[in-house]
Amino acid sequence: MSEFRYKQVIAFRSDLKMSKGKIAAQAGHAAVSAAEEARKRNKDWLNEWVKEGQCKVVVKVKNEKELLALEKQAKELALPCALIIDRGLTEIPPGTTTCLGIGPAPAEKIDKLTGKLPLL
Repeated sequence: MSEFRYKQVIAFRSDLKMSKGKIAAQAGHAAVSAAEEARKRNKDWLNEWVKEGQCKVVVKVKNEKELLALEKQAKELALPCALIIDRGLTEIPPGTTTCLGIGPAPAEKIDKLTGKLPLL
């Protein structure tokens, strides 16, 4: 299989104790929201990512502070991103920042930011 040229990364806080279902729901929010940002800002990246099969990688950071720093860096690199803040209807308090979707964007741009983060 050839290497993907475009990808999306979803970074989760590892300090939150969410169920697998809650994690899946939050990942869905991040994937869709970040893709919408890419559609608004760089439609070519979105289209190429869709053609390639929508590669997604899920990684983790230690806490909210690290997640917010990652968001800041993504914005500085002009990468489409979406920070997900939960409404608190199920497992976690309202206003809890859970994850960050980055991309789709060229893999080499995202890897500069997230390439050393551990997989979830």
